[in-house]
Amino acid sequence: MSAPDPDTQSIALPTGWRAALSPDRGIPRVRESLPAIVQIVLAATAAFAFAHYVLGHPVPLLAATVTISSLGLVRDARPRLILGTVIAMVVGILIAELIVMVAGVGWWQLALTLTVSLVVARFFSPQPAFAIAAAIQAAIVMVIPTSVPFLRVADGIVGGVTALLVTALLPRSPLRTVTAEGAEVFAAFDSAVMTLVQALRRGDRQRAERGLEKARGLQAPVDTWRQGIESGYAIARISPFLRRQRTEFERQERIRTQLDLASRNLRVIGRRVVYLSDDNLSRPVAADLLSELAAGARLVADSLSDISYEPAAREAVRAVAARLDPAALAAGRSSVDQNLIGALRPLAVDLMTAAGMPASDARAALPRT
Repeated sequence: MSAPDPDTQSIALPTGWRAALSPDRGIPRVRESLPAIVQIVLAATAAFAFAHYVLGHPVPLLAATVTISSLGLVRDARPRLILGTVIAMVVGILIAELIVMVAGVGWWQLALTLTVSLVVARFFSPQPAFAIAAAIQAAIVMVIPTSVPFLRVADGIVGGVTALLVTALLPRSPLRTVTAEGAEVFAAFDSAVMTLVQALRRGDRQRAERGLEKARGLQAPVDTWRQGIESGYAIARISPFLRRQRTEFERQERIRTQLDLASRNLRVIGRRVVYLSDDNLSRPVAADLLSELAAGARLVADSLSDISYEPAAREAVRAVAARLDPAALAAGRSSVDQNLIGALRPLAVDLMTAAGMPASDARAALPRT
């Protein structure tokens, strides 16, 4: 009995409250967030202790809340974004303090404070989170009054400075997560390519359409990978402990950029495979070439965690690229068949460049047409 086709298999997935309480999802989620949890706990405790024991503030609530809100559990913990959140919250605190001094505390004063905070924050920033952060801190000032004016502004500044210091001195190293995201993108890329390979071998339009759909779905994970790289690089720039990782983030960005281009070229290939599959004829030559390019892409994926795979990846793709002559490989076939072989050429260039080959050398590896 032949093995089942993985493309046609379905599995049961937990939904609703079962999905929310599933250990298979909850435990990895906690494990992924542990560095952020440790960072937040240490930072909030340090901010509270400094404001209370050093500055003598009796209840430095905002020192802790500003720190927690600034850092958050989000993966994108770039210093610039944290600074923006800090500024938003301090602005909200300052507006509330001024209104308390002039108008006192009450329900209409709360409404006025929230209105002014939201309007001012939206004026200065296009980010909705910026305005919400300002409004939350302003509301805290209004509902928990104090006898010392602007004491909570100082607490907010302490919390913000602590958050920025902790980002630099106790950073969340996202390299492992970013590398895992890159591996997931390559796995999705490989799945799309191999589905198109099967379509070419069988002359199966339905399978070709499925491969094209997978190729179109690559953009979202590629963009997520980009955001992770940008965040990691920004943290590595200011952290003395992560500066060595800047080179690795730059290398992953080079790979990501080229894989983004390769994904776009794969969509072009997918559309041509869909068109060609209308005749239900097998195209083993194109299938073999695309399959070999997929094998080279897997080596590029391996190089994410081990750079020593890059030379092997370059040579594997170069060996395919050297044979990509549409006139020779599709002699006697239609112009559409030749165009399909031709569409593999930029894909090969993208993969060679992703593996570290200069773009000029990658283009030179193709036969002249």
